[in-house]
Amino acid sequence: MPLIGYARVSTDEQDTFAQLTELRRAGCTTIFEDRASGASRSRPKLANALAAVGQGDTLVVVRIDRLARSLSHLLEMVEALREKGAYFRSINDPIDTSSPQGMLMTQMLGAFAEFERALIRERTRAGLKAAVARGAKPGNPKMRARDPSAIDNLRHSLREKHLHELIDGRRGWLPLVERLRPQLPWALVLRHIRTLKPPVRSFSERTLVKACRTLVDAGYADPVILETAPRLSRDSRVALLVADKLRTEPNATLRGIAAWLSKDLREPTPRGGMQWSPEGVRRIIAQAQGLGVLPNRSPAQEIGE
Repeated sequence: MPLIGYARVSTDEQDTFAQLTELRRAGCTTIFEDRASGASRSRPKLANALAAVGQGDTLVVVRIDRLARSLSHLLEMVEALREKGAYFRSINDPIDTSSPQGMLMTQMLGAFAEFERALIRERTRAGLKAAVARGAKPGNPKMRARDPSAIDNLRHSLREKHLHELIDGRRGWLPLVERLRPQLPWALVLRHIRTLKPPVRSFSERTLVKACRTLVDAGYADPVILETAPRLSRDSRVALLVADKLRTEPNATLRGIAAWLSKDLREPTPRGGMQWSPEGVRRIIAQAQGLGVLPNRSPAQEIGE
């Protein structure tokens, strides 16, 4: 099965030559390279590598720290690959999720991570208890006194942290929002975001709108996405969704789009069912062409089932 390599160096390192050599020796035919800190989860080439991995493929790195800097991040990506039917392998670490032994090691890492979190919680509680016994009052004295300047500083710090998190992760979901808004309602856009692979931020409809408003105010998103969505029939909404799907995935098949509508989006059919057929998708495509949101295709361009 195809082996897809991923190499990373920090911006202050020289090159990925040594990693590329090992990845090619391991049999990787496609390799993605990033120049970014491992602490950053917003790495364009990593996103491309994860998108390129298909069922039965294996994502390969030289060492675990080239992919993730935290155990929780590593396990999150391993799980995302598992959901795609793909595997993960680290050349210089005993991890290869395509084998029972490698999968066992990954599960052991997850157990160790949970054990470490439990130890941290226990040490924190013990430290607070000991401090209180000595007469100390945990927490910021100014916050306990409800000092207005301290409260303002905390609010500003939290807003800045939230904004930076949104800016770092926006490339995973904001382009989709900007394609679909304001033509489609927020609820439908949110359902679409939840189908993205690998998964992005965990939004509710309220937090999605709030995140978009924050990015608009900071100049990172087009204000038009906040406009009110027009009232559309269900068929028109589905036509817009399918048109966007075909623009971003020109090689998508009728059968593939039907599965996407049925299983991923859970979008009801015109008759209220939950199982789309290729012929039903064909009718939606014709409707999208009639609405002018999808160009007409020549016979040679017809998508197959």
